[in-house]
Amino acid sequence: MPQLTGRVVSDDEDFKRDTVRLLRAGTIPVSVIDDRLARDGASPDLVVVDVRTNAPAALEKMERLRGTDSAVAIFAIAAEPNPDLIVRAMRAGANEFFTWPPAAQAFHEAIERTASRRETAAGAKRQGTTIVFFGVKGGCGTTTLAVNCGVELARQTRRATVVVDLKPGLGEVGLFLGMRSRYTLLDAIDNLHRLDGEFLRELVVKHKSGLDILAGSDQFDRPAAGETGPIEEVFRLLTKEYEHIIVDAGSQLNAAAMATLYTADTICLVANPDVPCVRNAQRLLERIAQMGACADRVKVLLNRAAAPYPIPPAQIESTLGHRIDHRFVSDYRTVSTALNSGVPLTLTGNTELAAQFDLFTRRIIDPSAEAPAEAPAGRPFGLNRIASLW
Repeated sequence: MPQLTGRVVSDDEDFKRDTVRLLRAGTIPVSVIDDRLARDGASPDLVVVDVRTNAPAALEKMERLRGTDSAVAIFAIAAEPNPDLIVRAMRAGANEFFTWPPAAQAFHEAIERTASRRETAAGAKRQGTTIVFFGVKGGCGTTTLAVNCGVELARQTRRATVVVDLKPGLGEVGLFLGMRSRYTLLDAIDNLHRLDGEFLRELVVKHKSGLDILAGSDQFDRPAAGETGPIEEVFRLLTKEYEHIIVDAGSQLNAAAMATLYTADTICLVANPDVPCVRNAQRLLERIAQMGACADRVKVLLNRAAAPYPIPPAQIESTLGHRIDHRFVSDYRTVSTALNSGVPLTLTGNTELAAQFDLFTRRIIDPSAEAPAEAPAGRPFGLNRIASLW
């Protein structure tokens, strides 16, 4: 299913906040356009219109929206299921009608219908898939996983793939790939008014594997909290230009990272099998749920996982209440050599870690691919210490 862009039309800030949360809570990623981007002419796929208090004005807005864009999906939300108002809303151009608060299942089913229509529309181009790698703490190997996943996707599919470095000031994606770029993500944000496919191609640098790199900001204070709207708009354009968008989001849950998590088709939480990581992973899973991002989008990746485990994987899964989707072995020497040489692990030779990246990537391309074999459990660790830290 394609990623959608949405907008909420209402003078009630509480209504806007709750509706945005509802839009983002389903299995279809919805990037919400703010008022500034709407004024700049950005066209959403879906518009939610509040008709609870001033129905005539709201219906007039819907008529203008329908006249401007015949393909936009309009959801009308009223205070009660008034038959006359339902008919008037449909005549004004509404595709769906709900009463406040709308039932989550019915609302998300309507979003899925909208996504399906967009995907099958005549001449519609299939949108790319956004995969965000987020470390539960620094030093988990998030950049290693993001970079090698991107290289493997570009190599295996031969399709347009880009890796985006979201870490301000200390981004390492270019370093891991032995590449240097004149431009960064900030150039995309600062030139949003003229950002298109051609301009975007000037901002990225291409690796020999075929992977494009959009380098991270060289400023520690940017992207700033007020730039989440432009960030979502940049990623919306990336989904039109690339088959796969890989994001190294670092380990800080700042505004930029949250904006990217909202737009992600898949959120990969990267953890090591130790107490701090398990604690942080549990808290982040709770926080992502609070943000409204659907739990079905989240995958837990266990990095540096080798027996004897400090904490057995089964015990980690029990503590998190979430399955471990994939495990990557611990191989410090191979990883260190690859980093210092600027050559990705997947291109350095036939190692166990390279084979695991190959399998992990094949499962992204084809989710029905064979899952990795279960490794033998390590020595018992017990939950006493973990529990004591909560």
